[in-house]
Amino acid sequence: MPRDPYEVLGVSKSATPEEINKAHRKLSKKYHPDRNPGDKQADANYKEVQTAHDILGDPDKKAQYDQFGFAGTQSGFPGGGGGFPGGGFPGGGQMDPEAAQRLFDMFGGGGAGGPDLSDLFGGGRRKTRSRSRPRAEPIESDVTIPFDVAANGGSVGLEFGGRHIDVKVPAGIEEGKRLRVPADATGGQEVLLRVKIAPHPFFRREGNDLYLDVPLTLVEAVLGAKVDVPTLDGSKLALVTVTVPPGTSSGRKLRLRGKGVAGGDQYLVFKVEVPAGQVDEKSRELITAFAQLNPQNPRANAPWV
Repeated sequence: MPRDPYEVLGVSKSATPEEINKAHRKLSKKYHPDRNPGDKQADANYKEVQTAHDILGDPDKKAQYDQFGFAGTQSGFPGGGGGFPGGGFPGGGQMDPEAAQRLFDMFGGGGAGGPDLSDLFGGGRRKTRSRSRPRAEPIESDVTIPFDVAANGGSVGLEFGGRHIDVKVPAGIEEGKRLRVPADATGGQEVLLRVKIAPHPFFRREGNDLYLDVPLTLVEAVLGAKVDVPTLDGSKLALVTVTVPPGTSSGRKLRLRGKGVAGGDQYLVFKVEVPAGQVDEKSRELITAFAQLNPQNPRANAPWV
């Protein structure tokens, strides 16, 4: 059985949605594959965190879990919230075979239904005895996909009724799209997976474009500079050197063509950072002299002037 999602996220059952989301963001950042390349344990922890948040981040699923445990999150469970039998997600656990059989009976068994997309799956198949039962409606549930897998394509592993299925994910898939798992792959019933994309520690995605905040010092912003920034290159990060033009203000964007998702672009959003706290007297004199030599009124054309 999978671990208690409250234990995975390190929150109590009385935790607020804000506390749950905060714990999810913190652990996603800690275990993200980009920060732990090649670390299988970190990858397993990351998937476990996403599975836990799928339950506790959804008020209906959380209520069902609090009342019935993991069985309450399964689609077809009385009052259930559309979960995937047997844990069904990366890092998920397995349902007791007898309980799974009872759920299959409730669903109406293994109807085929829908187009044959067997080429989306690899491995984990075995022959099942045919059943003469009416076609059942597909099970609908959510699956969280790592940011880089959604961007570049790949696969996610599911556990269903004791069998492992690898579902291929097309490059550039967007939040809210669906992946279909045919009944012959699950050994029971067709499944529709609604895609959720896990957050990245520093990239943001809008359509096929990526956005990255790049901090600059005051000197770099005024005089210009060359800085190294990451780009998403397959399953790894690749650094490229870009030129920051002199006189760059916070919010200015620089486009890297073709460095986004599926042919999209990557945008660097510059953020000028100044020293915190008081500056020494000498620095104050130099900055004052600079201001006198370079008079500027950035609010001259502000809408409230």
